[in-house]
Amino acid sequence: MSIRLFAAIALPDLVTERLLPLMKGVPGAKWRPRENLHLTLRFFGEVAEPVADDIDAALSEIAESNAPFEMSLKAAGAFGGADPHTLWIGAAESAALKKLASDCERAARRAGLKPEGRKFAPHVTLAYLSGAPLDRVHGFESRLGLFQAPPFQVSAFGLYSSHVRKSAPSLYRLEAEYPLHG
Repeated sequence: MSIRLFAAIALPDLVTERLLPLMKGVPGAKWRPRENLHLTLRFFGEVAEPVADDIDAALSEIAESNAPFEMSLKAAGAFGGADPHTLWIGAAESAALKKLASDCERAARRAGLKPEGRKFAPHVTLAYLSGAPLDRVHGFESRLGLFQAPPFQVSAFGLYSSHVRKSAPSLYRLEAEYPLHG
């Protein structure tokens, strides 16, 4: 049996309340439901249960060596260039966030997973796009280019399972939470 997993930071209600009103004005956008808003540290993909156990053990160790930290969300953008597929809100530069993501990458490698092919780009996915007009995507980026949410404390991260559904957004379930102790 296998399970689709990712490590992520959950967003506090104060932050999601700031994001929800931004989610409009782009035809072809499939806006994420509130409960799906998070900042992914590492997507592990479909893994066998013994590998999931190894990932869980490694993430527990990571939590012991990382201290709580403050972060904030800022700016907006789209992935996909001339054929955009995702709208996002970014995260402000943070050495602690980069270290936590890097540690999650090392955990994945220790569990036998292939290295992540893309450089870590901390963001919260707001929408997936299908045929969105480029001018509306650029308008979204311009309108939110100076966006900044109030800072919030990250005192834990989680291991989530992702259950893909055909006609609805993926269903995410918290499998384990790791309080930061470092």
